[in-house]
Amino acid sequence: MSSKAAAIFQSLRRRIVLACALTGLGVALSAGATMPDGRPTPTGLEVPRWISLKSSHVRARQGPGLDYPILWEYRAAGLPVQVIAETTEWRKICDPDGAVAWIHRTVSSGRRSVFNTTAEEIPIRANRSETAPIRARLSPRALVSLDECEEGWCRVRARRLHGWVSQRAVFGTQERALCNANRPAGTGRN
Repeated sequence: MSSKAAAIFQSLRRRIVLACALTGLGVALSAGATMPDGRPTPTGLEVPRWISLKSSHVRARQGPGLDYPILWEYRAAGLPVQVIAETTEWRKICDPDGAVAWIHRTVSSGRRSVFNTTAEEIPIRANRSETAPIRARLSPRALVSLDECEEGWCRVRARRLHGWVSQRAVFGTQERALCNANRPAGTGRN
């Protein structure tokens, strides 16, 4: 074998080894992401997890496909929903009312938001403390963008306003699954 052919072979061999290593790493990283029934998630992302709706016209379906009936339409862009199961193209979600439905992956976003499900205003504070000054109030059934949560408080923003809300006061931050992934889409609330 000529030195040029040997160099090409060696380069090809390195690429194959690197590709195999990267594939193995990808499989290893996604191995920890499982659905409630123990199967690996198709996306490699954790379930449950939070996403938001991209537009104000999102169709909720009874199953993961266009051939399933439309149950209702969400009309709130940015609404946080919890992914409780998934296929490659579809997400089974739990909404703020505790309803379960399927939505297509293209109508969801990884941007995080929180929602006030109560009939009361929630104070948005200057710091992570119940005694911190109130900067604004989150109206009932209102949304704000979520930056991060730490030590029971979540940093939120709306336009140029930044502040903190109690994590337990808003919908969109819970770590446990809020709806049973085995529950059929469209059945009762909670």
